[in-house]
Amino acid sequence: MNFEFGEEQNLLRDQARGFLTDNCPPAVVRRVLEGDELYAEDLWQKIVEMGWTAVVIPEEYGGLGLSYLELVVIAEELGRACAPVPFGSSVYLATQALLAAGNETQKGHWLPKLAAGEAIGSFAYAEGNGQTNAASLQTRFEGGKLSGHKVVVADAQISQLMIVVARSASGDGASLYLVPTDQEGVSFEPVKTLDPATNHANVSFNGASAELLGSEGGGWALLEQLLDGAAVLYAWEQLGGSDRCLEMAKEYAMGRYAFGRPIASYQAIKHKLANMYVKNTLARSNAYFGAWALNTGADELPLAAATARVGSTEAYYFSSKENIQTHGGMGYTWEFDCQFYYRRSKVLAVVIGSEGFWQEKLIQASAQADVA
Repeated sequence: MNFEFGEEQNLLRDQARGFLTDNCPPAVVRRVLEGDELYAEDLWQKIVEMGWTAVVIPEEYGGLGLSYLELVVIAEELGRACAPVPFGSSVYLATQALLAAGNETQKGHWLPKLAAGEAIGSFAYAEGNGQTNAASLQTRFEGGKLSGHKVVVADAQISQLMIVVARSASGDGASLYLVPTDQEGVSFEPVKTLDPATNHANVSFNGASAELLGSEGGGWALLEQLLDGAAVLYAWEQLGGSDRCLEMAKEYAMGRYAFGRPIASYQAIKHKLANMYVKNTLARSNAYFGAWALNTGADELPLAAATARVGSTEAYYFSSKENIQTHGGMGYTWEFDCQFYYRRSKVLAVVIGSEGFWQEKLIQASAQADVA
């Protein structure tokens, strides 16, 4: 496969990078990390005005009707800026769930709101320690009402729409349900994570009104499809952050002198930077594979998604850690910005399943590809 972005995507990247350089400097990330805001609402409104929340939504629902190639470019730039906004929850997951399984009424009501920033979406499926599966689901839909508990749901408190994975009314398998969050049957318990520039909460449903999304009992297959798509998009966001870590480390090493020489001239620092570059380049190759599969709807998407997710997760953690070490003692201080990327790398590594979960999916997808 020979894959590269075209002129339109490269122009969009330049535009997005310039926009985020102006509107999401490190001071914005620090403001949210240190303050009481759940997200950078002013930045989010500007992102909405740029049309980024509407990229892959069809024009008939108020979107731009563009491809996933444009969306992965935006995801990469948001990762570079470490933007403290609910883009992943709302765009990678909730919007994609509606596009994949919503009926015309659901799409007609919610997609224009998501595209215009009038609503933020979130996605809830984990229920406790370990990986949730169809057999272990405790959240249940009965008599038109949803009851149960979900843990560490990203952007739950700021969302108006939540997509929830729950046991079907018939008791046969799992289904996805659309839940408006502004009702008495939905309550939140804030959860502190390593990255205060993101927000998470445990969510309890006590007879909450909900609508079936997609076919009853078909929720787990739909969830797998949604996770594969989100894995590619998050992989590009992680890759953007990882590349920025390499740039930060290189810039510091070139400008920091020790014994009359820039520390970048010392072999130990050269090796750190080289190892970061190798990790990032491998992750980019895998992310290209994922972008191609997502954009074309290729049968290889499960393999491509797992490959991209594992590669970018490893690269982001490694580069964020080495960036801190390249900065030396200064890298560990609160005043330096290295911490933003290390924190974000750890949170993004588990937002749609742990690294081990995606490694297992990669093994399974590889085995199936070999059989085919």
